[in-house]
Amino acid sequence: MAEKKVNSEKKIVATAGMYDILRRPIISEKAAKLSDNNGVAFEVAADATKEDVARAVEAIFNVKPTKVNIVVAKGKVKTFRGRGYGTQRTVKKAYVSLPKDAKIDLSANIQ
Repeated sequence: MAEKKVNSEKKIVATAGMYDILRRPIISEKAAKLSDNNGVAFEVAADATKEDVARAVEAIFNVKPTKVNIVVAKGKVKTFRGRGYGTQRTVKKAYVSLPKDAKIDLSANIQ
């Protein structure tokens, strides 16, 4: 009898919640350096976990990430022309590492 290969991986379908997890890509010098090593940076929802981010990237871009790192950048207090004070918003960032053969084109479908 020949053995059948069973594909245990289920395809993850992109839902509206997936698009809420990945807010927007981060375009910066650090993100440009990451893209040289198959990495991408996203601003993510405040309650998103590493697993949520990995699932969302796989569903939206059809690429399974190898690693996800999350950083919370606290908002700084700034002075406006010596008068009042204000705070920048706190941002949660996800740095996603991709396999060697995978690429994500973030500039596609921009109108």
